[in-house]
Amino acid sequence: MVLAFLLAPADPAHAAGDIPVPSNNLSDRGAGALTAADKDFVIRVRLAGLWEIPAGNMAQEKSDDPRVVAIGKAIAGQHVVLDKLTRDAAKKLDVALPNQPNGDQQFWLSEMRNANAATFDQIFVDRLRAAHGKIFPAIATIRASTRNDSVRKLAQVANQFVMTHMTLLESSGIVDYGSLPTAPPPAPAGKGPVPVDTTMLAAANSTNVSTGAILLVLAAALVAGAITTMRIFRTR
Repeated sequence: MVLAFLLAPADPAHAAGDIPVPSNNLSDRGAGALTAADKDFVIRVRLAGLWEIPAGNMAQEKSDDPRVVAIGKAIAGQHVVLDKLTRDAAKKLDVALPNQPNGDQQFWLSEMRNANAATFDQIFVDRLRAAHGKIFPAIATIRASTRNDSVRKLAQVANQFVMTHMTLLESSGIVDYGSLPTAPPPAPAGKGPVPVDTTMLAAANSTNVSTGAILLVLAAALVAGAITTMRIFRTR
């Protein structure tokens, strides 16, 4: 298998170091168990569009920076597409969707409405960048764990949109990274994504059996096997 892998021709799409783009050829039949977390995810994606579309429209009206205007236009337009996909998925899964932003989102929109040309850009970029960073890990969790194919496909698409929007917002050059939440501390040793067999670890670290003793037992077994084989051949 190793030899076949080494001799196999390189994929021309990645031979030059191209970044792979995930395929979106996923089933979308509404098949599979639907959890409360799945439903909450669909609602969250809908809520994102309910406030980011008007926020993007405000950026086009209030900002004096062509970069921010272009970012607002792109984000608003892309959320229209994502919102359509979300409503289609919700209909298939019988998930009731909200029709207005939540309290926090309405407050952010009011901040933008009350901002002047000098303060709008910073508020717009920071609020949207923080919101995208918050939903980003939630999308990853659902994408990795859901049993429902329609939720899986929506998470796949939403992940691409969110990464694009974070990149767009960061291209403004005014993101206040210091105000973003920091990552949680790393998990302690033995608590990572690969399960650790504590019984095997205990046996390996046990002082009752030394490495030398194990080697002696193996050597004795080999000698005994060789002697037995020679006796059998001599008898025959």
